[in-house]
Amino acid sequence: MTIAIIGSGHMSKALSALYAASGEHVVIGSRNPGNGVQSIADAAAAADIVLLAVPYHAAAETIAAANGFKGKILVDMTNPLKPDFSGITIGFSTSAAEEIAKLAPEAQVVKGFNTIFASILANGGKVAGQPVTVFLAGDDAEAVAQVEAVTARAGFKVIKSGPLANARHLEALGMLNIALGYHLGHGTDIAPTFVGL
Repeated sequence: MTIAIIGSGHMSKALSALYAASGEHVVIGSRNPGNGVQSIADAAAAADIVLLAVPYHAAAETIAAANGFKGKILVDMTNPLKPDFSGITIGFSTSAAEEIAKLAPEAQVVKGFNTIFASILANGGKVAGQPVTVFLAGDDAEAVAQVEAVTARAGFKVIKSGPLANARHLEALGMLNIALGYHLGHGTDIAPTFVGL
């Protein structure tokens, strides 16, 4: 299985290390290729699963650069944040994931990883010694199952969270995590889960 991670920030670097350590072949794509980083189009072309690790406002440009990620499983990690991180810009009647699916209609879009801080990924994907939870939502059951399989192999707890429309709830949960971590001073070594699942 080849996983492409689009973006060169902290999330991308930490996730690439975790997936590679679990035996997956990982490539990185960026609008600024070089030093082992491929172009967005080349990284996407080589991959079975693509993780979109860019800010939501850069999603449309990124999707266009990859010709819509046609035929790929596209994991949307974004949150539609306001510039000051005080809230999200959409969420009652749509979500970032649903808007990304409209921009990439020939990809199978799965929501995931948007409730996890990069520092946790850099710490092996664990909080207090326990695997952090990755919530996955999507309309294509096989695509969700494939993302679940590689993510579980990388050491995460996975909770399948229903259709892509449930990304509206996951993005609100991501915003709550940001509010708790940054605005209310609890730091970034926190992540949501559900006991009993």
